Amino acid sequence: MSSLTLNLDTVHLTDEQFYQLCQNNSELKFERTTKGQLIIVSPVGGESGNREADLIIDLGIWNRQTGLGYVFSSSTIFKLPNGADRSPDVAWIQLECWQALTPEQRRKFPPIAPDFVIELRSVTDDLAMLHSKMTEYMNAGVQLGWLINPQQQQVEIYRQLQDVEVRNLPTELSGENVLPRFILNLSCY
Repeated sequence: MSSLTLNLDTVHLTDEQFYQLCQNNSELKFERTTKGQLIIVSPVGGESGNREADLIIDLGIWNRQTGLGYVFSSSTIFKLPNGADRSPDVAWIQLECWQALTPEQRRKFPPIAPDFVIELRSVTDDLAMLHSKMTEYMNAGVQLGWLINPQQQQVEIYRQLQDVEVRNLPTELSGENVLPRFILNLSCY
């Protein structure tokens, strides 16, 4: 099953209504585009879920060693400055940026663009939709993003104000200046 996109041109959910929709339907995973389209995201299979967990573990270990920020799973919805509500598969926010949010903002859908995101394409993901999502992230202020595409054995690297870099798998990725000394070895994809 692939994701389902609902056009809500005439509905215009407020941020609070969207939050309540998500809370009242916790068995479903929602996202919202900058245009207000509501996306019901399909669950992933075992292979994608395991790969996603490995990515969170790798980033989490680095983050515990450095103490530079906070790591988030795909269950976290971020209220992006461009109006979208998105859930990256893996996200990271600098310590100072997270601490600048109020406790209420941290409890709900944090109104912040992560500094770093990873999207892992599962077999149910439409590649064009993922490209659009990555562009939304960059437009919202994400500094570095990786779109890992096991189906085509590639990874796309998104950086602010730069062209997308495409590498073939296996490869090794650097967190660059966003995640200092973070290296991800993508040899098992």
